Amino acid sequence: MDFDRIKEKLSILADAAKYDVSCSSSGSKRKNTSKALGDSSGMGICHSYTEDGRCVSLLKILLTNHCIFDCAYCVTRRSNDIKRAAFKVQEVVDLTISFYRRNYIEGLFLSSGIFKSADHTMERLIRVAKKLREEENFNGYIHLKSIPGASDELMREAGLYADRLSVNIEIPTKSGLKLLAPEKNHEDFMKPMKKVKNEIIQYKQESKLIKSTPKYAPAGQSTQMIIGATGESDRDIMYSSAFFYKNYNMKRVYYSGYVPISNDPRLPALNSQVPMLRENRLYQTDWLMRFYGFDIRELLNDEFKFLDMEIDPKLSWALRNRHLFPVDINKVEKRLLLRIPGIGLKSVNKIINARKFRKLNWDHLKKIGIAMNRAKYFIICDSREKELKEVSSENLKSIILQNSQSKFRKDIGTQLSIF
Repeated sequence: MDFDRIKEKLSILADAAKYDVSCSSSGSKRKNTSKALGDSSGMGICHSYTEDGRCVSLLKILLTNHCIFDCAYCVTRRSNDIKRAAFKVQEVVDLTISFYRRNYIEGLFLSSGIFKSADHTMERLIRVAKKLREEENFNGYIHLKSIPGASDELMREAGLYADRLSVNIEIPTKSGLKLLAPEKNHEDFMKPMKKVKNEIIQYKQESKLIKSTPKYAPAGQSTQMIIGATGESDRDIMYSSAFFYKNYNMKRVYYSGYVPISNDPRLPALNSQVPMLRENRLYQTDWLMRFYGFDIRELLNDEFKFLDMEIDPKLSWALRNRHLFPVDINKVEKRLLLRIPGIGLKSVNKIINARKFRKLNWDHLKKIGIAMNRAKYFIICDSREKELKEVSSENLKSIILQNSQSKFRKDIGTQLSIF
């Protein structure tokens, strides 16, 4: 093995993979077996921290950065003058096992440029996963990127070896995709998503009857959208996300701020900032939609097409719906409790449990850990102290901002100029 060449390939293909943020994952329950390598049971493999505070890592590479497509937003597009490389299937297998034995990684995230055809590329990705599972007895986490346009047969096989599958939708709208990637067909993204969804449902049903039924993509499927490359509104982006969650049972939709990589008149200028704040607001909106009971139409609609960059989307919604507040923290139902700015999921459960034993006052709420600088203007509790409530929403927003700190504060002016 030419180790210098392998090192060079790794440098090129790991760098090319950094633009894909959809490698965070959780939910796989692939248990280890006797004399096997790795165990992805009960933990999330991602680029951040697990719930217990542990940092986890995985080998994140492209199989190749050669690509037959010329998407304007992609660093591996065929017209881009970059150094190209490609791994052999066995090289990826050997790297994964070697890194795992040295405790560098806990799993593999494998994507690829599309070379020759979608099926040819997908078949090679599957061969890597199959070799790891069957020849190396590797039971660690494997995330495979599904190739748009791949056949149903290959998608079915991929889910038998991978913990998670994902097809990046790339651009949130059909019009945006047509503008920046005219060679691609929006339906080619939908087809593998639908196949994976149906296979997951079928395998779960069969497993209830036959215990020996193999697991199929136990961590589900995800997708990613590039944000800021085209002129979509936040409403357009989040309505697309809601569609994928509802119709394809997505585990996650990821939002990746566009990183300027080319001097193309269809794209933001090379000196444009990556829209990190906007990306953050979209994730917050996504969280409200999935875990806080919000309908996306409450947060974004024809009247409010863009998120407020100065405040989080829950506070923005509350300021637009002052008629619902203040609420009595000791009586309000869970549904509305979840909608109070500054109160998270854990705090909601603590409040519900605590008020079974006594009425809560401001001191109790502070000890529970809610963000009082926001929440206090929307609630009443067992106290004679009254917070300022007879004030306009615009003035209340200013008061809250004066008493708040944000790591994005210095970026707000610049970010707004982009949109």
